[in-house]
Amino acid sequence: MRAVVLAGSNERVEHLNAMLWTYDPDSFLPHGASSDGMIEDQPIFLTAQEENPNGAKVLVLVDGGAVAFARQFERCLDLFDGSDAEAVGRARDRWKEAKAAGFDVTYWQQNDQGRWEKTA
Repeated sequence: MRAVVLAGSNERVEHLNAMLWTYDPDSFLPHGASSDGMIEDQPIFLTAQEENPNGAKVLVLVDGGAVAFARQFERCLDLFDGSDAEAVGRARDRWKEAKAAGFDVTYWQQNDQGRWEKTA
């Protein structure tokens, strides 16, 4: 499935773009941002704008984001730092907003072995 990764700023997009190119050659994910061109062809498109130029079905929020924008997608992932109390509080607010808006919401948490487990 194609994805849009919505970041909070253009600087964050640049940082994520660089990290995805250099982090680990064995875990490369094909991706790009507006600056890379051919945005319609990018399987994973990084942006700081509410847009979907690659026809993605998945939205990944890495710095929060508007719940209403998620309606365009089949699935929305809201990633946040679970060890940051402020980030957790903001994520809880987005959870409540999404639930009130009628989204089917689930919560997944990484366990001590690095596996993801569905929780309450």
